[in-house]
Amino acid sequence: MSGALEGKVALVTGGTRGTGRGIAAELGAAGATVYVTGRSTRAGRSEVDRPETIEETAERVTAAGGVGIPVRVDHLRTDEVAALAERIDREQGRLDILVNDIFGGDHLTEWDTPVWEHSLENGLHLLHLAIDTHVITSHHMLPLLIRRPGGLVVEVTDGTTDYNAVNYRLNTFYDLSKWSVIRLAFSQAHELAPHGGTAVALSPGWLRSEAMLDHYGVTEANWRDATAKVPHFVISETPAFTGRAVVALASDPERARWNGRSLSSGGLAQVYGFTDVDGSRPDAWRYLVEVQDPDRPADATGYR
Repeated sequence: MSGALEGKVALVTGGTRGTGRGIAAELGAAGATVYVTGRSTRAGRSEVDRPETIEETAERVTAAGGVGIPVRVDHLRTDEVAALAERIDREQGRLDILVNDIFGGDHLTEWDTPVWEHSLENGLHLLHLAIDTHVITSHHMLPLLIRRPGGLVVEVTDGTTDYNAVNYRLNTFYDLSKWSVIRLAFSQAHELAPHGGTAVALSPGWLRSEAMLDHYGVTEANWRDATAKVPHFVISETPAFTGRAVVALASDPERARWNGRSLSSGGLAQVYGFTDVDGSRPDAWRYLVEVQDPDRPADATGYR
């Protein structure tokens, strides 16, 4: 897909690490100019308190062949998001791709904890981070995106409509946050359609993010070692896989066929033919339904 998005302007929010970083880098590899936002910079970390920075992500975008532009933005601050929209307008005069990837709520999530026992303060903050940030960003960015037909909005979430409809996701706050993002994509799809725009919800599978690799005590080079303790990690994927899904969507002249849909990296790989960095096509959400959830032995044969 090298050069497929040359001349296009993208904004990847929450692009500091994980899926956002993978998407930004792959957009860069396709030739796009990518604004990368987040709260972690070389000058200071966000509340997530991890070492990755937006500057590093922007450098990866540029090294891949695009133009990476880091901008520190707190997407809960409408004034900061408005200033970002004004800057993109001033510098580029357009916005072709908006990727809403903000979350940063993992440290606030208490697994399998009922709503009356979960910290209310943490739960509400998680919802603000997961939902308010996306709405605030779309409010300020979509007027720029609809100037030209063909704009694409990608709402990054966890899980598909089919999966989340029948599965409890960690706790009430987390569950609600991921459902809300799917619905946000659906709503924006209706509002963008008259302007020739497309909005989708997109979920990665079991992600080999920086935090996940650290959690399991492995690196990308030896990630399979983690399957000794967590066998189903065999279906995991790199952040680049979701990035390639976004590039495929953005490069598809008929992407409007997906408008309002809930999609996954693995599902789109079957349609567009892209692969993960190791040449595989992990289909995590099908694997979860057919192998992990029924408690079958871990075996990714036929799923990647």
